[in-house]
Amino acid sequence: MRIVLADDSFLLREGLQLLLAEAGHEVIASVADGPSFVAAVLEHRPDVGVVDVRMPPTHTDEGLRAAVEVRRTWPEARLLVLSQYVEVAYAEDLLAAGGGGVGYLLKDRVSDLDELAGALGTVERGGTVLDPQVVRRLMGARRDPLAALTPREHEVLALMAEGRSNSAIAEAMVVTHGAVEKHTQRIFAKLGLSPDDDTAHRRVAAVVRFLRSAG
Repeated sequence: MRIVLADDSFLLREGLQLLLAEAGHEVIASVADGPSFVAAVLEHRPDVGVVDVRMPPTHTDEGLRAAVEVRRTWPEARLLVLSQYVEVAYAEDLLAAGGGGVGYLLKDRVSDLDELAGALGTVERGGTVLDPQVVRRLMGARRDPLAALTPREHEVLALMAEGRSNSAIAEAMVVTHGAVEKHTQRIFAKLGLSPDDDTAHRRVAAVVRFLRSAG
């Protein structure tokens, strides 16, 4: 997998490059700020762009804004955003900016090579990855705006928000693939997501609806 990497910390960039190389990936460009990330992604068209949220000069949301700018110019871009903290608004903005192929992961998870590789693979295939800590934060903050969903459907939606496939959800919940499919179809129906849209679009829309419910 060809990757463009952006982080203002030289040590973290070097560490990530070593981890990615160990997983068999190639970092084709490594930069330290948002504009350089946008330029590098649009020039090299990598399989996935990996970008920190907070970079110079203000160390607030430069990386996120860079990711959104990339998606405006190149809607098919696959992007994995990293953050030091659980920042729900950033996750919502990222998911709302496109129709899949995006992820939001906490930095402390990148030391787990299998988890990092799994997240990159999901994003590259057009899936959505949301850090489990963000999902738990949303579940705790939510004031029951999705009251129509059953507890089981909430559980399925939370796992869906983590970027898991129906097969992975079935394994985690110890149920059949068919049972998960029925849950997802009921979730889509209760959230008013049209059956005329493809499943990937409805999954992303369901996750975005879930995020907005915490606001």
